[in-house]
Formats: sequence, C-alpha cells, structure tokens
Amino acid sequence: MGRNRKQNGFAARKRQKRENGSNRPDHQALPYEEIKRDNAFFIKYYQLQKICATEEEWTQFLASIRDNLPTTFRVTGFRDEAKALLSIIETQLFTEYVRAVAELHQKAPEDVERPLCLPWYPNGLAYQLHLTRKDIRRSEPLYRLHNFLIVETTAGGISRQEAVSMIPPIVLDVQPTDKVLDMCAAPGSKTAQLIEALHAAPEEHKIPPGFVLANDVDNNRCYMLVHQAKRLNSPCLLVTNHDSSAFPNLLTTKPDGSKAILKFDKILCDVPCSGDGTLRKNPDIWLKWNLAQAYNLHGIQYRIVRRGAEMLEVGGRLVYSTCSLNPIENEAVLQRIIKDADGALELVDAGHLVPGLKYKPGMTDWKLATKEVDQVFTRFEEVPESLHTIIRPGMFPLPADEMAKIGLEKCLRVLPHLQDSGGFFVAVLEKRRQLSFEKNDVVEMVQLNETAKQPAAEPQVDENGKPIEEKSVPWGPQRKKRRLHGYKEDPYVFFGENDPDYEAIKEFYQLDESLSQRCLLTRCITEKKKNIYYCSDPIRDLVLNNENHIKIINTGVKTFVRCENRHTVHPFRLAQEGLQTSNAFMGASRRIQVEREDLVMMLNCTDPTQPPSTHELKKEISGALQGIGCILKYVDQRFTLYTVGWRGTSSLRAYVQKDETIHILRLLGADLSKFETNKYEDARVAAAAAADAEAGKSAEAEADSSSDGSATEFTSSGSGAVDVPVAAETTGTPMDTEVVATKS
Repeated sequence: MGRNRKQNGFAARKRQKRENGSNRPDHQALPYEEIKRDNAFFIKYYQLQKICATEEEWTQFLASIRDNLPTTFRVTGFRDEAKALLSIIETQLFTEYVRAVAELHQKAPEDVERPLCLPWYPNGLAYQLHLTRKDIRRSEPLYRLHNFLIVETTAGGISRQEAVSMIPPIVLDVQPTDKVLDMCAAPGSKTAQLIEALHAAPEEHKIPPGFVLANDVDNNRCYMLVHQAKRLNSPCLLVTNHDSSAFPNLLTTKPDGSKAILKFDKILCDVPCSGDGTLRKNPDIWLKWNLAQAYNLHGIQYRIVRRGAEMLEVGGRLVYSTCSLNPIENEAVLQRIIKDADGALELVDAGHLVPGLKYKPGMTDWKLATKEVDQVFTRFEEVPESLHTIIRPGMFPLPADEMAKIGLEKCLRVLPHLQDSGGFFVAVLEKRRQLSFEKNDVVEMVQLNETAKQPAAEPQVDENGKPIEEKSVPWGPQRKKRRLHGYKEDPYVFFGENDPDYEAIKEFYQLDESLSQRCLLTRCITEKKKNIYYCSDPIRDLVLNNENHIKIINTGVKTFVRCENRHTVHPFRLAQEGLQTSNAFMGASRRIQVEREDLVMMLNCTDPTQPPSTHELKKEISGALQGIGCILKYVDQRFTLYTVGWRGTSSLRAYVQKDETIHILRLLGADLSKFETNKYEDARVAAAAAADAEAGKSAEAEADSSSDGSATEFTSSGSGAVDVPVAAETTGTPMDTEVVATKS
C-alpha cells in the first residue's frame, strides 16, 4: 500500500531545491543595482502636456526629478520649548552638521552649504538639509545628526516630513475652534500639522474647543497614523477606519440637546494618487509608471472630494491635494466637482499663505492619451470605443468659456526644479451654499443609531440546533455588505456621575472643577480600572453618537495609570503622555519646583532600581514632597518644563521615557554623551569580538586534532566534568576579549 501512495509534490520540490541549493546564485551577495531613472512613457506624456514653459526649463525639470530628494524636518511649533529647541538646532546641531559634511565630502568647513530655512513655512520652523536619507543613514560622520533626528522625532520635538507635504495643512488655515476632517490621513504627518494648528493658542484655551477627525480606509495604516499622532498627545483627536468616498454622516449634539448632522469647518482631501511627484523619494515608480494608474484613480479621487464637499459647512474650506503632476488627477477632478456643484463651490487663491513658495498656476488645457502614449486625444469623440470604459468624458478640459469661470489658474503646481523639492498639487475650495445633492438625513441617522444600540437578535436555528443561513435571491440588485477588516477594537467606557475612582483622584490631585469628569474613559469594562484616558467634550460626543456605525480606532490621551504596591499612597499615578493636558487642572500641592541641577540628576538616573535619594536634593524640595504623585516644574528664562515625578519612601525620580529624557536634557544644556551611540563603532567592536571568538575556536580545534594524548596535559574537574586543555586555561585571550566586547 505504501508504494502506491501519491507523493507530495510540494515536499518533492522542496527536497529538490534543498539538493540544488549550493548551485543557486547568492542574490544577497550581489551588489545593489541602481534603479534606472527613466521612463519613455512618462517623458513623452509630460512633454505633451507642456508642464514646463521652455525647453531649458524642461531639461532642469528632468535633471531635478532624477536626483535624490533632500531631507527636511520641522520643529513642533505649539510647544513652549519650540524656540529653545530651534535655537539649539541653529547653533549646536548645524555646527556639528557643517563639520560632519566637511568630513564626509572632504571639504573645508567654509565650503559646506548651510541648511536652508524654508521661507514659506510659518515662523521659520522648517529646514532643508543638503543631504539625502541615504547619506544620513549610511555615513558615519553624520551619526550624531542621525541620532538627533531619531530621538527628537520620537520625543515629538520635530517631525521629519517632505517639504511639499507641509503645504496643504498650512493653506487649510486651521484655527483652535475648527472642526477638522482629514479624509485620507495615514501615515499622519499632515494630521500632526493639523493638531499643532489646533493647539496654537494654549494661553486662550486649556483644551481647544475644536477637534481633528483623522480617517483612513486601510486598517493597518490607521495604526501607523495613531503612532504618528500620539507623539503630540492631543485629547482632541479621533481616528476612524472607513472608506472616505462613502464616509457616513455623523451625528452631533446641539446645545439644546437635539441631534444634528455634523458639518466640518475645514476638510483635507489628500487623496490617493499615482505619486509621480515623489519620484525623487521613491525611484521605483520609474519602473512601473503608466497612464492607466491616473485613469483608474480619477474616479475614486472625484468621489472622495465630492463626499468631502457634502460634509463641509457653508463658509468652510476644503483643500484638495495630490503628490501627482498629472492633470487627470488634479485639474480634471476639480473642474468636474466644481461643475457638478453649480456655483456652490469656488476655487480661491491661497498663495498668500505660503509667501516665498515657488509654484506654477493650474493648467487650463491638457490632452489624454493611450497607456503607451502612442495615440493622443483632445476630445472624447476621438477616443476609440474600446477605451470608453477607461477614458471618460469628464477627464477632458471644459470649453474655454466654461473653464474661464472655474479659475483653475488659482491652483498651486509645485515642480521639483523650482526649489529643489518633490512635486505636488494643491487647490483650495470654499463652500458658498449647500449642494443640491447633499443629504442631511437627521431623522434617519437617529433611528439607525437607536437601532444599532439594541441587542442583536438571536440567530434562527433548525431542528438540529444549527443556525439557518439566509439565502439571497438570484434576481434583483445584489449589494455586498461592507466588511470592516482588522481587529475588533476595545470599547470606550466613559466615567459616570459620582464615579468613586474619580472622586479619589480629584481629592488626591486637587483637580480643578473645570476638568470634566464625563470626558475620562477607560478601554475595558471592569470595576478595577487600569489606564484612564482623557478626551475633549466634542470628541466624547462624537464617540457616543457614532460608535455604532463607524469603526473608531483610537481616541483620548493616557492621563492616569494604576500603580499599586505596598508603598503607594494613592493607586493612580500621573502619566507623562497626558501631562500636557492634565497639568492645567492640577492643584498646587502636587507641584514641585526644582532647580536645573536636581532635574538633570534625576533625568540622568537610568537605573529604576536606584533612583536619586531625597537627601541629595535641596532641603526645601525634600521637605515639600508628600505622596507618590507630583509634577516637577522647572522654570527657565526661555521656557517652562513639566515632567511627572515619582515619589518613593526616600527617593524621587523623573518618570520620563528615554527619548523624552534626552530631549529635556538637550534643552537644559546637559551632557548627552552617555546617551550617544555610534552604530558603526558598535558594529566594529561586535565584529572584532566575533572574529576573536572564531579564532579561539579554530585554535582549540587545531590543538585537539594535533594532540596524540600525551603532548597536551589535561585537567579534570571530577566525575562528569569536561576536560579542558591547560593552554586554553592559562591564556584565555579569546574568551576574555568576547566578554569585554559584549559589555562595551
């Protein structure tokens, strides 16, 4: 029987591969093959569109788009210490930058080009370095710059972002009172800018009355978005996972308690696109670029901006942007939505919001072509019938008289050669009146919401107890139910009235009455709360009114954390993440003002088992400390710093994560050498240790093979012990070297 059994083909192929494995080429050992930055279809198509005025400019455009993209970053502007960090960057960091670049390129320091401050970014908070990402990651002279960018990005002090990507949030002109929707938010760099603008006036609002709702259709990218936005620790952020082109109407509660459809003051539509404006950053696009991508994306881009226009408040502002240069994805989409709006939407000029930015006006005439750009069409009538499902009438430019009324020249077209950047397209729309196709179905939404809150009906079962599946009829319109992918999110459980945990926290931390108890929440249904989060009132209202018909990924900032042991006075400690919010509501008894030397000493203590003793601190500080939870306050001429303090029986430490610790120490002008790591030096030490260890093994193996049993004296440690050659025992060099290298 065994001989007649059918063989497993997969296993046979696997065995064959294993047997022939030694003859296969080692692709990993081959050098990386540089991508050829050329695409005949791309060049032919954009020459056809005449995106450059002259042949000379076209040559500059091609040279620029084939070059690598310089690195840019911006300082997080709403923080108190932003100016201090900017000063450190412009002096210490750029001095090190000049030295490192001079060493890298073997130039004199005076010949090194200084970093460029982007003239159009507000308050001079953004800089462009004349280095690529590859230069910074792979050049040892630049390791300090690389460390700085990583640490400060994680700590939330800066954000690494492509220069042209910063433009849409600026021209959206967000104010602290605005209700903002980011329809295609992931990975989150623009969302972070929107949050910064929302928190731009902390002296006027403890918590901004506005909010940012960040949405993305991709479940996995939503978590990337949360990771980016969480660095800013805003209680005014809500992250959702939904198809932007079919985003549902959301309910909000009016001051009189009635329900209404939520309309947004500002909407950002940074839609999916072919991405040919990012060729400098993503050279692999050269290999796969073709016109079919733009034709396929035009429809979804239109549906997203149309849905955004429906959800926009009258008088509100919508920014449409892509990282594409193609008029099919840009001007063609805008002319279509403006024509359909029939006067309800108007293009406005936003150039004054980015003074110093070099850009070209929007195109008013363009041509379409086949995928290979071998046939060119100026009118839909010229398109072969076989292409009618791909090339649509709305993609062609409108007649000249209609085009003049739209004003597409008000759009911003940023080309790579204009200021050594990526390519980008930005347009600003304002809503003058309600759209004719807009639906404000309040009653229906309320009914759906109430129905969704009802417990699910038990499934029908047959006589054997198995569930009966509903059978769809084979006629009539069939509509698939939309499935939300990804994990099921934990519930959002808000505090009720007279919550015992809140009363205890309020008494211990002397919380201000203006802190709304209703806005505290947990992510699990249990009597013993673990982490307590805080969100703003509008966010709470959004969650409670809409959690049943839209998938909410994340909201709230961690404010209190349960931490119980035999020395604790109170079961909840403060969380550093939420201090930016909770600090404004804390009582004076939990605030301790510290001197620079004391704060530096606490931050330099990286061993949690041996925190600084209170006896090492100043007497007035150690005498004032009572209980475990406190806020450490340091006042400088330039800024004020707050950190969470942890009070032990006779010790005090700053409860701050490593990257934020380095950020604060940098602001304090402290020595950072203990935190500075050189990955190249570490790799050399590890390689030397491995080589020494391998040499030791080879020497030992050679000694064993040449031994005849009498030439080498062996010692034994007793029954069952391993015999060790005396030579190895006396020298021990390979082993010692390995231990030292591991410790270093």
